[in-house]
Amino acid sequence: MSENSHPFRAIASSHAHEAGAVISGHRHEYHQLVYVSTGVIAVRTGQGSWVASSARAIWIPANTWHEHRVYGLSSVHTLGFPADGAPLPVDSPTVVAVDTLLRELLIAGSDPALPASEARRIHAVLNDRLRRAHAQPLTLPAPHDPRLAQACQVVTDDLSRPRTVTWLARRVGVGERTLARLFRAEFGMTYPQWRTNTRVFHAMVLLAEGATVTEAAQRCGWVTTSAFIDTFARTMGRTPGEYRAEARGHGRRPAG
Repeated sequence: MSENSHPFRAIASSHAHEAGAVISGHRHEYHQLVYVSTGVIAVRTGQGSWVASSARAIWIPANTWHEHRVYGLSSVHTLGFPADGAPLPVDSPTVVAVDTLLRELLIAGSDPALPASEARRIHAVLNDRLRRAHAQPLTLPAPHDPRLAQACQVVTDDLSRPRTVTWLARRVGVGERTLARLFRAEFGMTYPQWRTNTRVFHAMVLLAEGATVTEAAQRCGWVTTSAFIDTFARTMGRTPGEYRAEARGHGRRPAG
């Protein structure tokens, strides 16, 4: 997909994607809010990766190069916001909580056939609600140091195996203290914190694609399913079973 430079008034879309569909790297001269009423979407930029299901939306600031990938059959809704009128931060992507009212506004406002006067009214309410929206980031920052990048790749290649920072430092040929410092300096978190976020991130994808809670727990390295449920619920604010049902559209009214 090439750079989008459509005028702001024309920017709204609502469409379905098959599992695994990718929208390749592009940017917009306007801010964009991306929401999936069913399925899961992951957005990757040079700063990192963000993931969201129907309980969250992803805010992408203007002129940010990014690509999308959906997991599971997904209903995707996008809305544009003027570059000079942002209801959310403009320095980096943000994941925001979506309550019942915000969900319905996003679905209604993303209809490209909406009359201009109605679209303006919905956008006005959206701006108000987004300014109140609670940010719920689950971010995987992009590593820049090649040693850190290699370490992250080793871990994500097989999340089912627990890797200590000592083992990982030896594996990539760097000192343990150096590697621990790189995690703190680039990601603002310790290695165990980063690994937990990474496991939850990949578990979200697996659940959206149809894996059971137990399967996701095993493939992402939890010793017991109960430990996975506890960690996932503390991180995401809902159990993996609830998340799986939402991501796969069970119990939700179909969008559009």
